Amino acid sequence: MPVNVQVEKNDKESSANVIRRFTKRMQGAGIVRRMRDNRYYARTKSDNVRRAARLKKLEKKAAYERDLKLGKVAERRGRRR
Repeated sequence: MPVNVQVEKNDKESSANVIRRFTKRMQGAGIVRRMRDNRYYARTKSDNVRRAARLKKLEKKAAYERDLKLGKVAERRGRRR
């Protein structure tokens, strides 16, 4: 739902004051809040994509455990923070 925000400069008004009034109108109309909400929007993944990712992760884990038993890889240690 688009909202038009318009501000006109009055006589003897500084540009900084016009920008300030414009910003206040933008906030009042809710445009700033909506843009911040959309900034980090992440689309939800479909069930098939989530299932495929989980299966891939389980396969990698099984392959690592198998290689660990065979002595092909060193055991992973916890990360230091």
